[in-house]
Amino acid sequence: METPERDKSRTRPVRDDKARVYFCIDMKCFYASVECADRGLDPFTTPLVVADEARGQGAICLAISPALKALGVKNRCRLFEVPAGLAVTVAKPRMKRYMRCAAEIYGVYLRYMAPEDIHVYSIDEAFLDVTDYLKCYHQTAEAYAAFLLDEIAKKTHIPATVGIGSNLYLAKIALDITAKKNTSHIARLEEESYRETLWRHEPLTDFWQVSTGTAKKLEKRGIFTMRGIALAPETLLYQLFGVNAELLIDHAWGRESCTIADIKNYRSKSHSISSSQILFSNYPFDKARIVVAEMARAGAETLMRQKTVTRRIALSVGYADDSRPADHGAVSLSVTTDLPSLLIQEALALFDRLADREAPIRRLSIAFPDLASSFYEGYDLFSDVEALEKERKRESALLGIKDRFGKNALLRAVDYLPGATARERNRLVGGHNGE
Repeated sequence: METPERDKSRTRPVRDDKARVYFCIDMKCFYASVECADRGLDPFTTPLVVADEARGQGAICLAISPALKALGVKNRCRLFEVPAGLAVTVAKPRMKRYMRCAAEIYGVYLRYMAPEDIHVYSIDEAFLDVTDYLKCYHQTAEAYAAFLLDEIAKKTHIPATVGIGSNLYLAKIALDITAKKNTSHIARLEEESYRETLWRHEPLTDFWQVSTGTAKKLEKRGIFTMRGIALAPETLLYQLFGVNAELLIDHAWGRESCTIADIKNYRSKSHSISSSQILFSNYPFDKARIVVAEMARAGAETLMRQKTVTRRIALSVGYADDSRPADHGAVSLSVTTDLPSLLIQEALALFDRLADREAPIRRLSIAFPDLASSFYEGYDLFSDVEALEKERKRESALLGIKDRFGKNALLRAVDYLPGATARERNRLVGGHNGE
């Protein structure tokens, strides 16, 4: 196909706000396809999984190649669930490599589109508003989609799939349900064709933003399809889902008012930071307490980098093999701060109150909600302001060193205690090997 020529006289075509055409592009089995590409292998014929064998046969496969999917292997399976007897290649996760590849793919989009018409939905998926580019390049939607797939393949050797829709929702559904069944890996949906082809599709959980819990509530009322939702009494749906019923009803009819411009202009009214981890093994109370201190310090450092403060901490403690329900709790502080000493102290006190001292612990998460600008930092009459200011200067200097030389450039004694995870996790990206 002939390469479209960009109009060099402007950054993007003149916008027409009438009917829009959207693409939703997804890289097939992204991590596994990257590993196959780097090895010169065909992902459609090579059985490959991305997993860390060092974590044992119970390690989760972050991705499997299309060849394994065709054999019925489930994505996100564990290593021991991969059928025996297959000559399976096991690739250790390399998150930085995948991020570089994702950046290359984004660069392909930028060669032919302006950034304001691109919304990166995840590392391997993006929405594109291509309406005005179809006119600019004199292309049909299907031809332009095929061209972008070819460009991505030339640059990265990664196969991709495209859903085309008259709104973002239909583009996503065309990708998730229809395109993956087509040999061209391209599918298109309008509101009418959506109702003709997918209104009776089951299960409901195949549809974007329909959770298992939502589907179960509907099934109890005899509703199993999008047609059933569209024809159901709206009063019933609002009773079940509150204001979220509006979105569910619109999607049942194939409608979606949100645009990429709306997404880019959105500003959340509330802000928070959070982190979680599954521990390497079952931890007793004392060892888990060390990890909570590390997580609280890491959260405080993030607050300082973002120049934000909090006066609230939330904590969740999950137990091994779900031997008992997880414990959740939160605490409001008497001060508004980002200083590690205060946040660690409060986080540990909350952990001491929440956690079962006898049950083995496997999951921890911590959150600092309701963030505000550091302009609103404040302390009570009992605070030693001079000592706090010394801590701030010290922590700022330490952060500068870490930002320049890496998170492990400076460590504390607690990071060397048995059970500490910060040193190892600092080498990870998204909880996985960061090569």
